[in-house]
Amino acid sequence: MSDLGFTHIALPVRSLEASVAFYGRFANMRVVHSRPGVRWVSDGTRPFVIVLLESSAEIRPLLPDAHLGVGVASRKEVDRLCGIARAEGCLVSEPVEFGPPVGYWAYLRDPDGHTLELAYGQHVSLVVETSI
Repeated sequence: MSDLGFTHIALPVRSLEASVAFYGRFANMRVVHSRPGVRWVSDGTRPFVIVLLESSAEIRPLLPDAHLGVGVASRKEVDRLCGIARAEGCLVSEPVEFGPPVGYWAYLRDPDGHTLELAYGQHVSLVVETSI
């Protein structure tokens, strides 16, 4: 892996534990680096992390349409995760099908109000590969 290109996004959060749990549950991410007040989480599929920065300052969340997007393995997985999010009160929008290259997606809200998109059938890699 190389550290060239887009490597991270940093998000201020109120609780590292709550945010680590949210991104673990809904984006299959785990802590790969930890120091006081900071956690890096990654899904391990590429050299990219979300840097979670614990803060007591006002949090200005990413809101639709500003969001982080995560691809999952199937429509069934989008639906399963949306069911959990619905039960936990963090589902923002029900899954919708937009067709290629956008696919089947839904929005969730993390503990600090940032928006996470779950998607299946987005053809990001194909679009990028064919445009280079």
